Order: sequence, then structure tokens, then C-alpha cells
Amino acid sequence: MAIATINPATGETLKTYEALTDEQLEEKLARAADAWQSYRLTSAAERAGWLRAAADVLDADTDPVAELMVTEMGKTLAAAKAEVAKCAKALRWYAEHGPALLEPEPKDADAVGATQAYVVHQPIGVVLAIMPWNFPLWQAMRFAAPALMAGNVGLLKHASNVPQTALYLEELFRRAGFPADVFQTLLIGSSTIERVLRDDRVAAATLTGSAPAGQSVASIAGDALKKTVLELGGSDPFIVMPSAHLEKAAEVAVTARNQNNGQSCIAAKRFFVHRDVAEEFTRLFAEKIGALTVGDPMDPDTQVGPLATESGREDVEKYVQDAVAKGATVLVGGERLDRPGWFYAPTLLAGITPEMDLYFEEVFGPVAALFTVDSLDEAIEIANSHPYGLGANLWSEDEEERALFVRDVASGMAFVNGMVTSYPDLPFGGVKQSGYGRELTEVGMREFMNAKTVWIGAPSSEQGVGDTAGAASE
Repeated sequence: MAIATINPATGETLKTYEALTDEQLEEKLARAADAWQSYRLTSAAERAGWLRAAADVLDADTDPVAELMVTEMGKTLAAAKAEVAKCAKALRWYAEHGPALLEPEPKDADAVGATQAYVVHQPIGVVLAIMPWNFPLWQAMRFAAPALMAGNVGLLKHASNVPQTALYLEELFRRAGFPADVFQTLLIGSSTIERVLRDDRVAAATLTGSAPAGQSVASIAGDALKKTVLELGGSDPFIVMPSAHLEKAAEVAVTARNQNNGQSCIAAKRFFVHRDVAEEFTRLFAEKIGALTVGDPMDPDTQVGPLATESGREDVEKYVQDAVAKGATVLVGGERLDRPGWFYAPTLLAGITPEMDLYFEEVFGPVAALFTVDSLDEAIEIANSHPYGLGANLWSEDEEERALFVRDVASGMAFVNGMVTSYPDLPFGGVKQSGYGRELTEVGMREFMNAKTVWIGAPSSEQGVGDTAGAASE
């Protein structure tokens, strides 16, 4: 795939870039390794200050950066501005909480026969981040903010269709005052990732992307005995029970499916509605989907823009056509729009069966699959039969149903009466083929840190001969 900015709303190629040569890549790797040797010795207070400065730069750059994301991947302008604000919030969260999270954790010294015992969390080195295009700023920031607070150095291999956003991120941290080469963007193709990941100067990797991409990165990293965090696909269930506030549930359901033009791994994609309220919820859901404004993503009134790539629209179209051919009913949409760019109408399908490709696959576009169920148990059973397990939604006022949902749904995140989203304050990640490891909060920061045990005994002059004789040996 060419490294280029192609406007999804028009199909026009606006800017192209050459991939790094072998010599240029080698220089960047060497500079990253050198940067870590000094950056790991900086104080937590220094890092927090640089993060705050980066948040201030982002605030000042909101309009041009938002417009850049709209141009590169087609999200609406309102969504792009919200994404910039979210990134600034994450930077400030780690600036505020990071120093305390890096303090040594005292342990019970008496229990282990020491005068002091504690755990220190130390950075592990250069971390490669392989990021997708759909939230081009936020998904990179989910890695960058905690990694830089921890004292790690970042190398960003971003998606090839958002090169200007990728380069902006490097510029952002430089303008914020971070030491040189602490965060670098690598304009390289996917075929070069293995070389970077196997390089001894790279300590670990994080990837947000497809399950096949995750398998590839995990295999390479495993062979090299390097840590990985994988945030892969999702096909989140959205369950509506009779006690739910149907108007509100339907309103949120539309946003949950069509956010980011339907291109979100945590978007609700499968909607399970109890038979007792299925008719009313379906009516509300269909009406609200049909009322969405699709158009130019730069227009403030637009609610759904184009898909990011031509191939992405073709994939969505194939899933819908396959489902219809096998008996699904199109309640709303179901077709590409006859206009320049890669637009696809927000779509609602009913009558979904396991024979259809979209039953077990993730449809990365504005297509909702509707199921009618007779119980919460049935909804959870069908939801859990899917290979992915990222997020899950339940709409219910029944405390027992809520408890059952939280206990039994196979997901990394469970939201009740709300839409699955991400916060710096909460861990983010999935189970099964949605990946492993976590991003955000202290859990995400410590994924790429060494939890080092420190045991300090009494001075040798104070030790008796038998002080350590009874200690068990591994």
C-alpha cells in the first residue's frame, strides 16, 4: 500500500511519501536506542511537565489537526475535534497521576526476612507501536502517553493512509520539549515491521489492528522473546432487555454503531433485543438510523462521513450482499451512495443466521445486525459464540440481569446503560481473538515496565550465621 493521504470524501490523492531507506531506518533505530539511555534517567516530574506541555500544544492545534484527520480518514469534523480533546485529556491524566504510579511500592519486609522490601517499576526500552487509521491520533496516544511517562522511548509505525497525522505526532512531542528522538515516526511499509521488531534495540511492541496482523506480530515477537500488547478486532454485543428505557437505548445504539462512520473496534455491531420489546425497539432504531445525515465530513451538520478506503467500502458491501443473498432483510440502507468518495448508507439488517459471513466476522462500517432473543441467557450465549471479546453493552434496570451480564459475558469491558468507550482512568482491552494485555490507566503504563523486586537485608555485621540458612531455594 502506498504511503499517501487520499481524501475519502473525494478519492483524490493529496500527498504521497517515500518509505524510509534501509540507511534512514537504521539511523532512526540507533537514535532511539541512544535516546533511551538518557531518557530513562529523567525524573517523573520532568516527564509530567513535558506531557502537560504536549497537551497545551494539542489544545492550540485543535482546528488544523482535526481537519487533517478528516482529510486523511474521513471522520466527521466534530468527531475529530473530540478526538483531539481526548488526547489532551490523556496526556494530562498521566502527567497528574504518573509520578505517584512510579513511586516504589513497599512490601512486608518482615514476612520475607528483610529490613526493606519493595517493588520498583522501570522502563524496558524502545517500544514499537503499530497503529491503525481509524482513530489516528487517539490510538497512538493511548500508547504514547503512558509509555513516555514510564520512561520508555516510542517508535510509531502508523497506517499508510494517515502519514501526515503520524508525522504530526512526532512533531507534537518535539514541540512539547521532550528530548530529541524520544518519539519517532517510521514511514515504512508493513513488510518492514518484522525487521524492526526483531532488532535487538527494540524491546517490545504494541499493535492495534486486525486479528491476522496480531497473529503475525505475536509470532515474530514470540520468536524473539519480546513482550506484546494486542488490541484486535471486536464485534460488540448490545443487549436490550424489557426493563430498558427504549428511546434512550435506541438513541445510544445508533451512535454506538455509527460512531466514526462505523469504523471502530468497540462499536456495537450485534444488537440483541428481547422479544417483548423487539417491535418497538426495532422501529425506533430503524427510524433513527434512517434520519442520520450522511455527507461531507467537513460539514458541521454531517453525522456520518465516508469509509476511509475504497477497499473498506467494498468489504462492507460484500458482507451485506452475502447476508441478503442468504435471507437477511434490509430494514434501512444496504447500498453504497451514488456520489464521489467512499460513502455507504447506514444500514440495519434483520434475520441474521450463522450461514452469513457477517455472523462471525467484524463488519468495519455502518452496518448493524439485529437479533431477537427470548432471554438474557440466550443473548449472552449467542454473543459469546463469536471469536471476539472486546466490549459489551447491556440495557436493563434489573439488578440481577446486570450481575448476570457482568459475570457471564466474555469481554474485556462491560458497560451497563451506556456505550462502550475508553477513558484514561480505566483499563482498555479484550479477550479471545480481541487480543491480550491492556492499555490506559496504571495497568497500561506497566505493560511495558519491569516490576523489579528489591530485597535488602541487614548489614552483614548484624547478621547471625543462621539468619538466611532456612531460606528455601528455587
